[in-house]
Amino acid sequence: MGGGETLGAALADRLAEQWHRAGVTHVRRAANLTELATLVDAATGPVIVSGTDLVAHTAVLRHLATSPVGPTVALVLTDPPAPGQAVVREERGQVVDAGPDGRLDGGQTGVFGGALRVGRDDLPALAAAARAAVAGTPIAGTDPAAVAATPPAAGPEAAGSAVDRLFTGLTALGTLTFAHRVRLLVAHRVAGPAGLAAAEAAVAAVDEDRAELRLSVKEKDDFFTTFFVSTWSPYVTKASAKLGLTPTGVTAISVLFAAVAAVLFGVGGRPALVTGAVLLYLGFVLDCVDGQLARYTRHFSAWGGWLDTMADRAKEYLVYAGLGYGATAAGFRYGWALAVAAMTLQTVRHMTDTWYGVLHDEAARRPKAVGGGGGGIGDRLNAASTRVQADTGSLSYWLKRTVVFPIGERWALIALTVALFGPLVSLVAVLTWGVLAFAYTGALRTLRARWMWVPVLDTVDATLHRDDGPIAARSPALRPMGPLTLAVLGALGPAALLVAAGLRVRADDDAGGLAWATPVALLMLLVAALGAGAAHNGPLDWLVPAALRAGEYLFAIAAGVVGGAPAWVVFGYVFVLTLHHYDLTARLEKRQAAPPLHGATLGWEGRSAVLAVAAFAGFAGIAMATLGAYLLVVFVGSVVLAWVVLPARARRGVGVPAGGEVHQPG
Repeated sequence: MGGGETLGAALADRLAEQWHRAGVTHVRRAANLTELATLVDAATGPVIVSGTDLVAHTAVLRHLATSPVGPTVALVLTDPPAPGQAVVREERGQVVDAGPDGRLDGGQTGVFGGALRVGRDDLPALAAAARAAVAGTPIAGTDPAAVAATPPAAGPEAAGSAVDRLFTGLTALGTLTFAHRVRLLVAHRVAGPAGLAAAEAAVAAVDEDRAELRLSVKEKDDFFTTFFVSTWSPYVTKASAKLGLTPTGVTAISVLFAAVAAVLFGVGGRPALVTGAVLLYLGFVLDCVDGQLARYTRHFSAWGGWLDTMADRAKEYLVYAGLGYGATAAGFRYGWALAVAAMTLQTVRHMTDTWYGVLHDEAARRPKAVGGGGGGIGDRLNAASTRVQADTGSLSYWLKRTVVFPIGERWALIALTVALFGPLVSLVAVLTWGVLAFAYTGALRTLRARWMWVPVLDTVDATLHRDDGPIAARSPALRPMGPLTLAVLGALGPAALLVAAGLRVRADDDAGGLAWATPVALLMLLVAALGAGAAHNGPLDWLVPAALRAGEYLFAIAAGVVGGAPAWVVFGYVFVLTLHHYDLTARLEKRQAAPPLHGATLGWEGRSAVLAVAAFAGFAGIAMATLGAYLLVVFVGSVVLAWVVLPARARRGVGVPAGGEVHQPG
């Protein structure tokens, strides 16, 4: 093509058509900053803003428009920055800084790709950035910048410069923006006919559909998943897409496979155990396929993400139940006890994983706080971890990913040991590796967290994620000791009661003789409630939810043993508790509100008080089964309300106003 204006207009027309094919319902071109701000003000949903110098596969645009990582997402490339383009610095997938080339002093990790999707809640910040640029007002200490969508007749360099300055202004306002990287596909920003020709040739050289199928597989996964699942699961993903299966449908089939495997583990006998192991492996393959299918077909939803999280844990714990029953049926007295222990350990581990992830994300948003400790062992551990993670494929990389006992390794260990040795050995192996992994990750994370010193629980509703009930809400705050110290002290009483009860059972003595001790253990557990009203801003307070989970589970198990409740009832009760707590953590990760019926769950201290009374009175089994059934009904009711009833009411109560937006996704 000829001059810059002709080139810019042609690129703008083609890009508009691509956005339509990517699923965007309305495509508008803002002639100036004022029009851009006006269009954003009128938008009722997420808005995509892009320059006209972007040459990319349509799949790249579709991936940006449908990215599930967060409401506001920016395209980030690895190309060297051209004049006028913004560079970015990322941490844990979040853009923590952006500005002109050179302003980040070499700390940049990529270059802005000229397109970003802005979530509905961040639209005021986008409009403010545009208007501040019109007025020439500095934003959050940055240089005054003109930010605008480019007039259609302007050249691509000007377009890039304008959208870059808009992005820089939005970032300076503190908007949480996630980075969307391009892998296998092609995206480049061009500045002239030569650059356009090179970019178009690069786009034409890549099979878009084949690349999308490969992109459905996670870029970084665990050892077993990478080499024993992802090598062939894309073929299953492709077949599932052709059959019209949805990710939710694949999840349901995966749950069915795991449930049948659990039954076979309980039945026992070599043929049943081997068949169950094979089904368990295939169920895990399908567990990977549901996510790959969602990425391949771009069918993402909050419901699907929540369901996948809950299904993963439900499947794993059903398998533990099958192993516990099988070990007991084979003559081992404590088969159910091992299953309960494995479930409790894994849940507490997951609670620490979730909150440590939130800690890291919060640290990334406040990079000045990171390193505040002035070096030391935490600083060195953080640097070492970063180096290992960057050395993809090395021995140290795979050791680091494997030693933490991720889900792929857990399912592989269960399948292998149950097929070769039986349920008892499988449970012992899971517990042994789990304890070692917990000790390893706990020690390293504690050191790193002390170095980061980020008050993560101050950023969320601590009462909700502590799962406090009315007793904790009305308890006085014992601030000097801190919530973590109180939570750990509270867990010691139930732990001591459980050990004492276990010793009596092993000696064939009546654990019911310890009924008098259950109120004492409850009083010790309630010490943790004294931290509910205190500030959760210590460097290790991210461990509070996990400590509270451990205290409640230990008390429930101890009350069941003292009260003579059947082992499978104890397992079932703790299983229902884990569903409730995983619901809370899944909502935390998705930034969602409390479950609709959360107030009816009584809180960790209320549930424990009910069990203490029941154990003391001698009907722990009945009370535990009844309370568990009640909590399950509340859980199911919350699910129906949250994902069916309330969304339907919202759809009926919200109209859709007319009017166009700047690239609004459908």
